[in-house]
Amino acid sequence: MSDHIVKAYDKELDFLGRKIAEMGGLTEQMIAECIDSLVTMNTDLAKKVIGLDPRLDVLHREVEDFAVATIARRQPMAVDLREIIAAIRIAADLERVGDLAKNIAKRTIKIATDYRLGRAIIGLKHMGEIASVQMKDVLDSYAERDAVRAEKVWGRDAELDALEDSVFRDLLTSMMEDPRNISFCTHLLFCSKNFERMGDHATNIAETVYYLAKGENLPTDRPKGGDASDPA
Repeated sequence: MSDHIVKAYDKELDFLGRKIAEMGGLTEQMIAECIDSLVTMNTDLAKKVIGLDPRLDVLHREVEDFAVATIARRQPMAVDLREIIAAIRIAADLERVGDLAKNIAKRTIKIATDYRLGRAIIGLKHMGEIASVQMKDVLDSYAERDAVRAEKVWGRDAELDALEDSVFRDLLTSMMEDPRNISFCTHLLFCSKNFERMGDHATNIAETVYYLAKGENLPTDRPKGGDASDPA
């Protein structure tokens, strides 16, 4: 980020970067802890994840308000405008990922007293770990303005899609084998979809970082795994 004649402008852009970094750290924590709470059925940890969400919401509003005020005050152009718009977009994606982690934590609390099918959690754990790695890598790409690294995250979206299909089939089989599993497995299906959506948001951020760094967009069609007819 080049220096500006008005040094206060640099400080404003740095402030946005720091807020995104804070949101990113909180989001990574929520993902990691929602995975752990689900795998161990730890309701206390799940409640902790839920309790972190309001802080993420506050940070999101702070980024949006500050970004809008900066645009009005500085009337930025070119790369400066991209910096500010990127912060707004990334903050929105991070806030949504926090909501998804919170949703998983809430479902963990609901199913903890009816825990069954430990093997079904294995695939979900793997999905969560992939989503976590994607989020870390894309946040690193933003911090470094690394378009190559962002494009790699974008290209890995299909991996999580394919794993979601596998988890779906396994859970469906378990429900067909024993109707008593239906309620438990239905909650896990929603958890699986939430992890898959986390990957989508990581991909959104990757697209934003690529545009920020290169000034051009990635292809419209993302690489997708699983059933190509799936509208998701």
